[in-house]
Amino acid sequence: MELADLQAYLFTKQRVTEETPFGPDALVYKVKGKMFALVAWNSNPLSISLKCNPAKARALRAEFAAIKPGYHLNKEHWNTVTLDGSVPPALVEMMIDDSYALVVRNLPKSERTDLTAPPVSRP
Repeated sequence: MELADLQAYLFTKQRVTEETPFGPDALVYKVKGKMFALVAWNSNPLSISLKCNPAKARALRAEFAAIKPGYHLNKEHWNTVTLDGSVPPALVEMMIDDSYALVVRNLPKSERTDLTAPPVSRP
């Protein structure tokens, strides 16, 4: 998966922002100010860290060598996926969906209400 494809998918989510609070080598994707993805875009191969249910995180790590506990993150709740082609793109997208949903679910109800509308098309 290439960076442009990854970014395009991340931006299909509603209210997503891209920031660099940890420096220029780490692209952080947030919804309503809460991080759900971190992309080490300068690494070769590319890698992405995503929030995950702890039981599911352990199962994915057991199944794929390219999925490891979150690098510099809470290892119980985050996975880092090396995008070397060994993890199917559809699974990476599902993991992005899950990470986004976990973060949205933990937002105050008042902040979740405008996330139910369909995403606005990007030009």
